[in-house]
Amino acid sequence: MFSAVTALGLIRLPDVYTRTHAASKSSTLGVLSILLGTFVHFWFNEGIFNTQMVIAIAFLFITQPVAGHLIGRAAYMTGIKVAEETVRDDMGPAIEKRKNNQQEELENE
Repeated sequence: MFSAVTALGLIRLPDVYTRTHAASKSSTLGVLSILLGTFVHFWFNEGIFNTQMVIAIAFLFITQPVAGHLIGRAAYMTGIKVAEETVRDDMGPAIEKRKNNQQEELENE
């Protein structure tokens, strides 16, 4: 179900930022659900506790959302525009403020 939502989001959403959100959040849940189901199956039905599966679940749970965030941030920093439907840009003022602070520090030196 989560993987289907991911595929639908990648096709239907208008810009890289919303697509990244769909790909990182729902695909993480989809892959984790599959891995967790496999882990539970082998543990309860076969009596095999797979430590590598637990490590894979933890690794994906931590790294996939962070990777999605970094891809979105890199897209923003390179100047890729947001969709026209976007209501608010929270990063724009923060980046301008940071640039102004850096310029003031350079002038004071």
